[in-house]
Amino acid sequence: MENIVSLKDIIVEFEEGERILKNISLDIKDKEFVTFLGPSGCGKTTTLRIIAGFLEPTSGDVFFDGKRINGVPPHKRNVNTVFQRYALFPHLNVYENIAFGLRVKNTPEKEIVKRVGEMLELVNLMGFEKRSINRLSGGQQQRVAIARALVNHPKVLLLDEPLGALDLKLRKEMQIELRCIQQELELTFVYVTHDQEEALTMSDSIVVMNNGYIQQIGSPTDIYNEPVNAFVADFIGESNIVNGCMPEDCVVEFTGRRFECVDKGFDPNETVDVVIRPEDVKVIPAEKAKLTGIVESVVFKGVHYEMIVDGVDHKWVIHSTKAEPVGQMIGMTFDPFDIHIMKKTEDSAE
Repeated sequence: MENIVSLKDIIVEFEEGERILKNISLDIKDKEFVTFLGPSGCGKTTTLRIIAGFLEPTSGDVFFDGKRINGVPPHKRNVNTVFQRYALFPHLNVYENIAFGLRVKNTPEKEIVKRVGEMLELVNLMGFEKRSINRLSGGQQQRVAIARALVNHPKVLLLDEPLGALDLKLRKEMQIELRCIQQELELTFVYVTHDQEEALTMSDSIVVMNNGYIQQIGSPTDIYNEPVNAFVADFIGESNIVNGCMPEDCVVEFTGRRFECVDKGFDPNETVDVVIRPEDVKVIPAEKAKLTGIVESVVFKGVHYEMIVDGVDHKWVIHSTKAEPVGQMIGMTFDPFDIHIMKKTEDSAE
């Protein structure tokens, strides 16, 4: 697939000298569902606004279909945006809200009827044409906002946390619907969220951001299974992160003990972050383990129990289908390929 949007060396500074985006570059492929993921203030919405044309970069270039579009106003870019607050027109009914953009472009009435009808069917709102916006549920309003954005046939749809105002059950349903719409229309969707599960569920590619930098770009599987640093590991799901050192290739020391791993390429005795997912920690009898601890708490999470285990110098999080009693001394072990070794970064201390 060819790139449809490219950002090259983008820097955004506010008047006070605060730098929001710090020299970021990325390519977004045609027909791809890309999610910008990160905590509040990381720069993900600013990046979306750069693509939309609502904000011009302090320096750097924005390309669309290979053409530089710096300075091109939003209405002349082949993109549309769905906001968290849907910005629907309360004085217009469902049909007229969806048709609004077409009427602005003086589209013939016959074409408006055809395209609005297609959108109503796409978002499952047939029969709601004359319904007042104020009489719609949150999920229905969100569908109207999506239909209004898509009716103009943009090549890229930008979505800025559009599910944030919905309850959990409806949000999960809309995640699936949005993914189905994107695949059916074969459009490029660029989605902003701070919800890790949302990103993992919907995306072809995830761009993890923090403090104005891109931390990692990859598929949901790569981001979860092979995080590049402690920040990504901790932000995408839960992780046990401990200080360690690498005396040699494929050997790591932490909590005063030595373990086999599969990582190479570190300096002898280099200080590293050791990351182990809670589901990869196996419980064994204490007398058979290098690593032991006392079960401090047990919480049932539905599909597993979450245990907090007080080790020698670290509190371990373990996800298991079997719970051990509070106060029990247990042993912990993990396979070499479940131990992820990462270089120390500025985020390690956090």
